[in-house]
Amino acid sequence: MTIRKAEYFIIEAIGSLKHNRLMALAAVTTMAISLLILGMFFIMVMNVNHIASSIESQVQISAYLKEDVSEEQINEIGKHATGIKGVANVKFIDKETALKIFRERLGENKSIIEALGDTNPLPNYFEIRAKNAADVKSIAEKLEQSGEFENIKYGQEIIEQLFRLTKFIRIIGVFVIVFLSLAALFIISNTIRITVFARRREIEIMKYVGATDSFIRWPFVLEGIILGVGGSLIAILLLSWTYGTVVEMATRSLTFLPIMPIYPLLTFVNIGIILIGCGIGAVGSGISIRRFMRV
Repeated sequence: MTIRKAEYFIIEAIGSLKHNRLMALAAVTTMAISLLILGMFFIMVMNVNHIASSIESQVQISAYLKEDVSEEQINEIGKHATGIKGVANVKFIDKETALKIFRERLGENKSIIEALGDTNPLPNYFEIRAKNAADVKSIAEKLEQSGEFENIKYGQEIIEQLFRLTKFIRIIGVFVIVFLSLAALFIISNTIRITVFARRREIEIMKYVGATDSFIRWPFVLEGIILGVGGSLIAILLLSWTYGTVVEMATRSLTFLPIMPIYPLLTFVNIGIILIGCGIGAVGSGISIRRFMRV
């Protein structure tokens, strides 16, 4: 493509937008709203996955030992647990340490422990962490099969609920992304279609005098891309302000919540929004003009 041709295409695209400014404004606004919702939903999905991963990484197996286990047996059991596939860390907690931890957790209700006197009803146990939360159940089953523990507990229900939640959000996310993309594509294609329809006679004449399809198509494709970029930029500004405000509020009030930082998350999301906007604009234009190219 020569510089003169590129200049002609750009002038034609801008001229068409000026001539149909109300429709162009409506298309940019709708595109901005669609991409804003799309970006917000994507950020929400990313944060839910991040929070779920943080919780999953903290899930541990508590394997309680029998009363008559010797120190030598404890070492052997620890080595066996460490060798199980998928285990990341094994930590032994003796009954005195367990009582101290329990007392700290009770806080103001320490009188419950004091009522026991010198008796310590808590057993020795191992804290076992998995490399992947999905392996927790299989590791717990292998520990139970060894017959070396009195009781084994882990947050099975929490893990299963987290997996169901993240799976549900991912599925919904795909549907929302597809729906919003199709909606934006429909709006852009109809906006361009109005422009093409108004210039259908001109297109027919250009075809008859020998103009190529690409020469006729490019101004409309550029018009769609400009609409997509315009909507993308508005969506990026609104999304950056909204998420920045949410992160600031969460940092002040919800310090326990592992929300993702603004950057680099917004950088990737903003790049994706621009690419999606340009792609929808170009595809929408191509769909609109295809029928009028058959002369």
